[in-house]
Amino acid sequence: NGRETMETKNKITVRGELALALAVLVNSFAVAMTVYAGLGISPVSSFPYAVSLVFPFFTLGTWTYLFQGVLVITLMVLRKRFVPSYLFSFVVGFCFGKLLDVFGAWLPCLPYGWGWRIFYFVASCPVIALGIALSNRCKLPIIPTDLFARDLAEIIKKPYPKVKTTMDLTCVGVAAVLTVAGTGTLKGVGIGTVVAALTYGRLAGVVGNLLDKKFYFVSVLEK
Repeated sequence: NGRETMETKNKITVRGELALALAVLVNSFAVAMTVYAGLGISPVSSFPYAVSLVFPFFTLGTWTYLFQGVLVITLMVLRKRFVPSYLFSFVVGFCFGKLLDVFGAWLPCLPYGWGWRIFYFVASCPVIALGIALSNRCKLPIIPTDLFARDLAEIIKKPYPKVKTTMDLTCVGVAAVLTVAGTGTLKGVGIGTVVAALTYGRLAGVVGNLLDKKFYFVSVLEK
């Protein structure tokens, strides 16, 4: 139709399936990198990371997809209906969690001086923002932590950057309380976590706007 012609004119068409695969890959790598940097894990991962420290019988990857499962269920409760596509989102989250463990096991081979740690954290920020922006545009079920912010913004009719920032700050606050109460000291949550919580949502919005100017995403689920 005319609207689609205007949207796709002078834009590069990108398969949503490719965008989703890239988003899962880069985000799992970047989150593992923030853990390795030790300046504070990414905000949405701070809660499962805190749980993995207090209850270490599961890995960070396992706690991550369990947390994501809770987010998926919460969205269905808020929508007051069963959403089949959300189940695939959990599968995507499972893959994310497994990749998180794989990258987490490999990254210790890299240098670990203060300069390198700062570099790892700074480099991970735009990578995570890109992954979030790709997820929000792939027109497929996405990683539950990204899905939750995107769909919650739609449900409560609030701007995505604001919802994403609020979600990130909530995860950070709960993680801080949990680690202090469970281990006696603050772990995982650092200055990097706070910086990320305040910037990921806005940065993802900026990256998303740049993508929208150059690319048009299509998927097998697109109507």
